[in-house]
Amino acid sequence: MSFDLVFFGGTGDLTWRKLMPALFQAFRHGKLPAAGRILSVARDELSDEQYRAWLKERFQEVDDAKRPNDEEFARFAELLHYRRMDLSQPADYARLKSWLQGRGADSAVLYLATSPHLFPMICEQLGAAGLNGPQVRVVLEKPLGHDLASAQEINRVVRSVFSETQAFRIDHYLGKPSVQNLMALRFGNALFEPLWRRESIANIQITLAESLGVGTRGEFYNQTGALRDMVQNHALQLLTMVAMEPPSSNDADAIRDEKLKVLRSLKPFTEDSVGRDVVRGQYRPGNAAGHPAVGFLQEQNVPADSRCETFVALRTEVQNWRWAGVPFYLRTGKRLASREAQIVVNFRPTPHNIFPGFNAPNKLVIKLQPEDGLELHLLAAKGANQQEALSPVSLDLDFDKAFAENRVGAYERLLLDALAGRLNLFVRSDEQEQAWRFVEPILQAWSKDQAGPRPYAAGTWGPAAASALVARDNFAWDEEQ
Repeated sequence: MSFDLVFFGGTGDLTWRKLMPALFQAFRHGKLPAAGRILSVARDELSDEQYRAWLKERFQEVDDAKRPNDEEFARFAELLHYRRMDLSQPADYARLKSWLQGRGADSAVLYLATSPHLFPMICEQLGAAGLNGPQVRVVLEKPLGHDLASAQEINRVVRSVFSETQAFRIDHYLGKPSVQNLMALRFGNALFEPLWRRESIANIQITLAESLGVGTRGEFYNQTGALRDMVQNHALQLLTMVAMEPPSSNDADAIRDEKLKVLRSLKPFTEDSVGRDVVRGQYRPGNAAGHPAVGFLQEQNVPADSRCETFVALRTEVQNWRWAGVPFYLRTGKRLASREAQIVVNFRPTPHNIFPGFNAPNKLVIKLQPEDGLELHLLAAKGANQQEALSPVSLDLDFDKAFAENRVGAYERLLLDALAGRLNLFVRSDEQEQAWRFVEPILQAWSKDQAGPRPYAAGTWGPAAASALVARDNFAWDEEQ
């Protein structure tokens, strides 16, 4: 299969930090189709050789395991090309079209690794230049919009140029191996399906925690915040994967239809319920990994009076027959106690306990980062005597060890799927807009709230109100149990 892959924003952080290392891994693993070209476009005046040298230098900053040696990079660099391009100029799109048509590849994937506010202009220019034929696919990086109205406008323009099957809205969490194994766990095995419902599950917790602060992204983060940056996309997508009904097939639309049903079933927020069921926080100076850490207001390019949230915790419910009454807790934040992303499914205790004092409920932990894996937590007797104390044990599946030879990173998986035209792991426009409808009442309530975000010390698990949110239902966050 021949392909052309074009990165708009080819000298941006996303391209060199995430996308190019992922492509190199696909190349190293022999998964990247051989008959391909990779073109980066940006405003800088660079030749192909200058761009290759620039990227080779950037590669020195990526993880050691993803860094090519000189011989590997030389072979990978043969695929790399560069063109200067002003994204507002029709003549530059005409030149891009000429370059792409020069050999007529089987597919052309146009990856918009730019600021989302440029998406409508780029798509309109692509359409005017005739760069929207059936062999063309466009990949849209998140965040798609700042609110529901802006997301709808982006989607309107995209749909005016490309069909829905040509639009690949990327959420890299969906490419994580553990998320794929969540699908396999639920729909490839009979073991959990009878238990995957309100009668057996007490609550579900989704945690996306980062130990680092905003760093040099202060200006961007101050305009975005944790709700838009993580909840509206990543956290809600994970929730749909956990809560969805079995799809009729592994077809992309069958899966996305079921995810959309979950989003439409989420209990809507009101102004009163936002105050009760949503906690927003902002980190203050504290201690992170044994070192002093500044607060958000002291970060570079952050206004001293910023009301931007760096932490969100919320409680919601999926209002359908399977999940009625089961609380779903979501939380995400910067400068928390540790870096971890996980889904915890807490099962109900046994209906009759014959081991007094030892009735710790079972739980399934789906680990997304820093490692990928599954842990099933059980109770077992310490010795042969059944009267002896029970002890917690776990069945631990480490995907990195179990599937070491076939491991594929999230962006690597999604880029390969985009090249192959597989939409299963990409977000459809109606999903994305429904997620915005869910969070919009929170944004509206916060705009009227004079109190602002609750402070929490860097290096902790967020405001105390987040623990109280879960304790109200007689539960606790996983690290507090």
